[in-house]
Amino acid sequence: MKFLYVCLIFVLCLMPASHAAAQMKMPAVPAVEVTSDDIPPPVTYEKPERVTVGAHINDILDVDMRNHSYRLDMYVWFRWRDPSLRPWETAEFMNAFDPADHVRTPAYDEPQVMPDGSLHMVIRHQGKFSNKFPMHQFPFDRQMLVAAMEDSVDDVRGVVYIADRLEKGGWISANPEIVLPGLVMERPRLEIRAFPYPTGFGDLTQETVQPYARAAFIMPVVRPAASTAVKIFLPLGLVIFCAGLVFFVHPSYVEGRLGVTITALLTLVALQLTTSSGLPEVDYLLMTDKIYALSYLFIIAAMSQVARTSALARVEKHNEAIRSDRRALLMLLALFGLGCGLVIGFSGE
Repeated sequence: MKFLYVCLIFVLCLMPASHAAAQMKMPAVPAVEVTSDDIPPPVTYEKPERVTVGAHINDILDVDMRNHSYRLDMYVWFRWRDPSLRPWETAEFMNAFDPADHVRTPAYDEPQVMPDGSLHMVIRHQGKFSNKFPMHQFPFDRQMLVAAMEDSVDDVRGVVYIADRLEKGGWISANPEIVLPGLVMERPRLEIRAFPYPTGFGDLTQETVQPYARAAFIMPVVRPAASTAVKIFLPLGLVIFCAGLVFFVHPSYVEGRLGVTITALLTLVALQLTTSSGLPEVDYLLMTDKIYALSYLFIIAAMSQVARTSALARVEKHNEAIRSDRRALLMLLALFGLGCGLVIGFSGE
């Protein structure tokens, strides 16, 4: 029995040695030579990278004409191909009113791959924006609520924006349930252009100054013409009407006629201050300022006519004074109407 155990141990000891010897006798496998032709070239992407952009305006809040500001809640999406780019992170809104107050929330943790191989990302951006409101045509002005977006890293040699023309609802849309008190929204639009800077921002590697791609998401708003005209011009028209009635008062009542014109003048001043209380401070005349100026001239001319006819009333030339009042009224109304027409016509250009 001991002899069997010794034989078994001897066989087990010879098996690794024989296996190693067999390995040594196997022919060596020749090494495969790898050349540069066998390594696929790295994927290159055409420059500049064309980043497709679009937006949906979810809500508009706090339109403050006096401070040239408004708050937007909007979705912006990007589609591109180069995975080394992160355009939703490098996109910067250039007209932010208070950048620290802006909130940007990506819809996904990482970009989503589209069926055509492009990458897709959606962000929700909320914040207050600023755009100087031109008030020349107030109250028939058209204002633009703008969110201007620009790539903060690459100029047009690296990134350009293009409109998303494949989107079913258009490259920009707006929530139909948005309500802006006192304003009417028009169709939003997207404007893309190369925005030039007259500086290289201190970068010594740039031989020439290059523009940056800028996408402006624009929501035009206007005031309702009928209700605005009634609110602003109806009180002014009533003042002019009352001031015109002074020409139908007998010329002998000089004190009463002067009292009507002075009251109309003071009322006109109060109306103008009330109208301009919610408007920004500007260094030019608004349409309403020009019409108020014509109204002041009308009342001052009426006061001058009262003073002129008072001299005729003192010598009891009442019929001549009444005829003079009628001619003055017709002439002042014609000049006032012509002046208002010219002001509205030229302001609308």
